[in-house]
Amino acid sequence: MQATGTLSVRVYTSQAQIPLEGATVVVAAPGADDKWNLISIQCTDSSGKIQTVSIDAPAVGESTSPGGLPGNGEPCTLCSVWAEQPGYAMLQVENVQIFPDVETVQNMELIPLPQGLCSLQQRDERDIPAQSL
Repeated sequence: MQATGTLSVRVYTSQAQIPLEGATVVVAAPGADDKWNLISIQCTDSSGKIQTVSIDAPAVGESTSPGGLPGNGEPCTLCSVWAEQPGYAMLQVENVQIFPDVETVQNMELIPLPQGLCSLQQRDERDIPAQSL
């Protein structure tokens, strides 16, 4: 039996956490044959946030092993989140963990690019290590 977790994303710039309005946020999960399953594409609002995304997650009673296979003891669903805004380096966060009945909050700080560069020329990738349960 499946459960549902939620993902909230906030996009900002600088250590002052200035919200970025109109940034494109893509949420995807790994699929079969090294392809991605698209979950959500949204633009951020004036607060730098997107609408909360519901994502299927393993039921708590079926989450028995951190090293289990999906649908066979896996404690969470993994997804990737990309954020992009013209004039800023694209940020890609891998292995965002979605647990059942829990809201995961992913903050994404975009770094301004030097004049003349586009986000496809420079991007930042981050990988979230698995949590020890």
